[in-house]
Amino acid sequence: MPEDRLYTGVCVLADVMDKHTLADVTLELIGVSKQLINQHSGEKVSVLLTTGSGNISTLIKNISTAGADIIYLVQDEHLKDYSTELYTDVVCEVVNKKKPSIVLVGATTTGRDLAPRVAARLNTGLSADCTGLEINENGLLAATRPTFGGTLMATILCKTMPQMVTVRPKVFPLPKIDPSHIAKVEQLNIPLDLSHVRTKFLGWVQDCKQVGRRIDDADVIVAGGRGMKDAKHFKILEELAHVLGGAVGASRAAVDAGWRPHSEQVGQTGKTVRPRLYIACGISGSLQHLAGMNSSDIIIAINNDPDAPIFKVASYGIIGDLFEIVPALTTAIKENQLKVVV
Repeated sequence: MPEDRLYTGVCVLADVMDKHTLADVTLELIGVSKQLINQHSGEKVSVLLTTGSGNISTLIKNISTAGADIIYLVQDEHLKDYSTELYTDVVCEVVNKKKPSIVLVGATTTGRDLAPRVAARLNTGLSADCTGLEINENGLLAATRPTFGGTLMATILCKTMPQMVTVRPKVFPLPKIDPSHIAKVEQLNIPLDLSHVRTKFLGWVQDCKQVGRRIDDADVIVAGGRGMKDAKHFKILEELAHVLGGAVGASRAAVDAGWRPHSEQVGQTGKTVRPRLYIACGISGSLQHLAGMNSSDIIIAINNDPDAPIFKVASYGIIGDLFEIVPALTTAIKENQLKVVV
């Protein structure tokens, strides 16, 4: 039997965050994995959950109800916090034993550190920061990602097994939860060699520059770009975001100018967001920015340039002076003259 035929199914690496909660991108990847294997009956979606000892019932429940068929559980006190060396050892050991044909990793801080190390050790390829996945006519994973600064979209094939990709959060929707679905849990005993560890985890440091609500979690984002002209003018966006119960975002131009922190940057070199409402103020709409927000349910663009590219993706466009329009919107919402339902 050819060696490639030994590889089957999709394996998602679970991303457990600092408060030992499951990152949404893990659930998003389970959902897209179910779509990928629809073309290959009999294949399974597995999730590798690497975590410390303790009560993990909630993690298992969330993975299971999202649609995973198998959970490979590697549990050890030394895995409680992320360790580059130990996690690489564990993932490679499990992949070599279980032989998934596709390995999906969230393009988070952890995933971007772990995936290339695993790929190098497994002597396979890695498509990074992907925004689209499908199975081609030859049964290979076709991964799409922006390239040349976002001016082109490249489709990448990996002809070595396993086929590995990292996927940006918020690119795919969360799967429908099925409370009746129960995944098989297979506990694996992977010996850990602590002599491999060269770094010591000291603790988590909260981003002190974060202003208001995180854009990752917000249903409403009010974002500003170069057209805001100065950091002080973002105050009007903060006020609109507040009355809408949302968060403030920014384009790369605004972040590079020092007007907003990088944690608020939306786009190819920032964060990918998928809010129900995205209000773009003074943002021209470069391909790099659109790559981070064009999956929003509703996009409202406010710009004084009628030819701005942002209007091509906007659900609604307002051509005019944002310094007049944004405060007027805020006042109308406060006085119940305008109702926004998201």
